[in-house]
Amino acid sequence: MKSNENRLPYRPCAGIMLLNSQNKVFVAKRIDTTVEAWQMPQGGIDKDEDPKLAAFRELEEETGITDVTILDEYDGWLSYDLPDTLYGKVWKGRYGGQTMRWFVMRFHGKDEDINIETKHPEFSTWRWADMHELEDIIIPFKKDVYRRLVQEFSYLLEQ
Repeated sequence: MKSNENRLPYRPCAGIMLLNSQNKVFVAKRIDTTVEAWQMPQGGIDKDEDPKLAAFRELEEETGITDVTILDEYDGWLSYDLPDTLYGKVWKGRYGGQTMRWFVMRFHGKDEDINIETKHPEFSTWRWADMHELEDIIIPFKKDVYRRLVQEFSYLLEQ
């Protein structure tokens, strides 16, 4: 962990927990890693961009998905630090982690509508996962964030 005076700022980011009609969560593997880890769609918030609009934009850019509605959003921001092996290397070395605004969205389309082969692909494969499985399949440095999201939004599984 870096000392506070040497700490890089957090990158503002929007994250999406996308649920299908069976309340399974969309997860995908990043194209730039060989690690057996999955993640939900997420991406940077542009300067002066509304986090909700960033979430819609990122979801479409990463998956081609547009047929969604927002079910809920996390009240506040969740942050994580990059591990030492990535610190100062990703995002052109400008950030030490991310602070994220999370939205839960319902997917109204069909699996055939999902296209991860986008203009700038980020994922190599995707699948639907059980919400309670997320903490076990996520990259280790994001586990606390995912644990908090599951605690917050598991009530949606009962609907």
